[in-house]
Amino acid sequence: MSQESGRTAANPKIVSGTSELRPAGNEALINPCRGKSEAAVSARVILTFVRPDYEYLCRLVQAKASPRSLWECALRGGLWEGQPITIVAPAMGAPYAVMVLEKLIALGARMVLALGWCGSLQPGVCNGDLLLPTLAVAGEGTSRHYSRGDGDPTPAAALTARLQQALKNSARPWHAGPIWTTDAVFRETADLVQHYQAQGVLGVEMEMSALFAVGRFRQVPVAGLLVVSDELATLSWQPGYRSEGFRQAREQAARLVLDVAAQWEADHV
Repeated sequence: MSQESGRTAANPKIVSGTSELRPAGNEALINPCRGKSEAAVSARVILTFVRPDYEYLCRLVQAKASPRSLWECALRGGLWEGQPITIVAPAMGAPYAVMVLEKLIALGARMVLALGWCGSLQPGVCNGDLLLPTLAVAGEGTSRHYSRGDGDPTPAAALTARLQQALKNSARPWHAGPIWTTDAVFRETADLVQHYQAQGVLGVEMEMSALFAVGRFRQVPVAGLLVVSDELATLSWQPGYRSEGFRQAREQAARLVLDVAAQWEADHV
């Protein structure tokens, strides 16, 4: 496999008693890498899942160069508070988001903040509120490949604490707690919603548990911030993503993650 594909073969090891070369049993056969002609990304990265967030973030950081493409995902660089930041989107869904994250780490990302949307599962979590995940219940199939048997994935603690402090200083309603990550947006059934409601899960989205698992596995801090775009708590879908309040919440969330990314100490990235 060529390096330009973003993958490289694992280093083989000699199997005792044979001349055949094989990787260790739990070692991946293909690993992400930086190709010879590929430019690096900045240490600080904002990963998003929809074009509107990506385009707004690019305007905020005054991205100058034309976007690069990473598996049909756009990357652009800019500055916020004097710090280089790479903006990436749209990486929707856990498997695709993980492919993109793995490659970003190989290209030099050392701190990743994920900005997304979510559905609310609790009555007090409303359209336009911000949600800070502290744990992600893995209902997708990607994170288990990165699991070390230490429970549901959690975000980087120090980075999440930074986000929480920034939220405390904002005027927007916000909540912190567990979320549910699913692969099947059209199979969020009444039984599942009630099950997770009873466990105190605040919202549902499609990427965070897998991203947190990769961050933990690769030892790169990854955390996330979500904007509530719709409500499911009453077992009736209440969309809010076309409202003016939701637009304002998205814009505030974008500035907040940029602030936290820029303030992250150089010795952490």
